[in-house]
Amino acid sequence: MSTVRTLQVLFKLLPSIFALRKDRKKWINQEKNQIDSEQFRKNAHKVLETFISLGPVYIKLGQWLSSRADILPQPYLVELSKLQDSVPSAPFDQVKPIIEKDIGPINEKFDELNPDSISGASLGQVYRGSISGQQIVVKVKRPGIEKIVAKDLKVLKIILPLALRFVDPNLRYSAKAMLSQFIETINEEMDYTHESENLKKIKKNMENSHQVIVPSVYDDYSSKNVLTMEYLPGIKVTNVQALDEKGIDREQLVVDIHKIFFTMLLKHSIFHADPHPGNISVTDDGKLILYDYGMVGRINNETRFKLIRLYLALVEKNPSRVVNAMNDLSMLTPGYNRTVIEKGIEMSIRAMHGNKPDEMEVQSLMELANQTMSKFPFVLPKNLALYMRMASIIEGIYKTHEVDFKFVKVLKNILEEENLIPRAYVEELKISFDNFAKSINSAIRLGPEMQRLIDETQIFMKKRKPVVLLSGSIFASAIFIGSVLLYQSNEMLGLSGMITSGVIMTIFGIFRKY
Repeated sequence: MSTVRTLQVLFKLLPSIFALRKDRKKWINQEKNQIDSEQFRKNAHKVLETFISLGPVYIKLGQWLSSRADILPQPYLVELSKLQDSVPSAPFDQVKPIIEKDIGPINEKFDELNPDSISGASLGQVYRGSISGQQIVVKVKRPGIEKIVAKDLKVLKIILPLALRFVDPNLRYSAKAMLSQFIETINEEMDYTHESENLKKIKKNMENSHQVIVPSVYDDYSSKNVLTMEYLPGIKVTNVQALDEKGIDREQLVVDIHKIFFTMLLKHSIFHADPHPGNISVTDDGKLILYDYGMVGRINNETRFKLIRLYLALVEKNPSRVVNAMNDLSMLTPGYNRTVIEKGIEMSIRAMHGNKPDEMEVQSLMELANQTMSKFPFVLPKNLALYMRMASIIEGIYKTHEVDFKFVKVLKNILEEENLIPRAYVEELKISFDNFAKSINSAIRLGPEMQRLIDETQIFMKKRKPVVLLSGSIFASAIFIGSVLLYQSNEMLGLSGMITSGVIMTIFGIFRKY
């Protein structure tokens, strides 16, 4: 049966794989203004439709790929970011046994539970009800989904690595890691105890934010297969007409969305990674309600500050620091050519003409990242991939509202409010100090050689008494050691110093008789 499924999937995917191979070459080798964006969009939309037709695992794969700027051209990312998790619900008589097995008899545990689902996703479906007079929603795992996922993951393990290598040989570095990350993510999403923990952590982290509401979990009515939460209705975040009728300031709304999601990213250990319009609603007074915490990203403090360093380097147009930060973030494949990558980043930054560094918009930043990652063999670690997915989807929400908005200004405000910029510069100083320390170690390793030189010179002095040569040797040696230390931070001055030490030795050698 798995062979039949493999052939079925391969047959449906082949046209998309061929189109992606062709489009990716064009995207990498041509200037943006020479690319037929409409044709790219059509090809990307066909990929989207193919994933939907292949079922739950491939819908999730499409969502996952929408964050992979190291694999897909920008038009594909934009199109796949529209891939919302919407699938017709299974009949309630198949769902009821799952609820009652984990929670207990529905008639005893709930005041009521409407058998008509309010939404259906690839892995689960949602129902409205009430408990002790409180309105709730119950998320239930789709019947038989574990077997479906297990079978399709086996197929993916065969097809995906081969497909990516066919699209671009450089992607052999990404394929294995990406597949393991995807498998880990989808398995986490099928265990609602993980989503419950995610929700609680984010709720606690954001409790001091007055602009966001996170639903509460009913622990006694939740399990691995069932998640019961507080019901929080609102206006869909992209429903412009309804928001305008309520008098919501949409420009401020866009600012609030960015502040909330980027504060999660830059301040806390966990962030919501799936902020598509179906997962965000707005209350009548303009507060945001966040739903669905199955897909989250986790970034530790070390990674967070590396990301901040990367942001600052991009804003300040410093390609060398960009490469340093990317290398520290493990985004570069083994044996990368630093000179080529720095030049590519420099050219990409210069391409953002007409914008001052502090007014670069989200689109410019995302296109910069995508163009650079497409042209060079970068690896996108799991949590940074989820971050880019988050940022890309939020950008789509911003475009819907068509308001005056500058992303970097909001980002700088967050960094300043959380006092993160000084820490980022401290990290840069630490790196510089580490390099300086390494140069000192190099000089110390030269110590024995320098001592032997001095000893031999002293022996020679006792025989010939070349006072001038000895003083010249000591002077030249001092300049040489100083130049070695300086070379780590300034190659030109360091090299000049080394040459100067040699010239001094030559001059003093000429006048040794005097």
